[in-house]
Amino acid sequence: ELLKIFGRNLRRIRMEKGLSQRALYALCGIDNGTICRMENGEGNATLKTIATLAEALDVPYWTLIKSE
Repeated sequence: ELLKIFGRNLRRIRMEKGLSQRALYALCGIDNGTICRMENGEGNATLKTIATLAEALDVPYWTLIKSE
């Protein structure tokens, strides 16, 4: 369930910022295939990955893992 929440939040925030998966890759260096898997709730992100994504998206890290 946590992976699905993380994936939904990641996709929502990325789209709110008007970024494609490739554009997010350009900002953070995380492969867009990996981003896709995470958004689909299939990739288990490390704390470092969450922090990297949060920095690239300019949001607090906890917004990526909080339930709505």
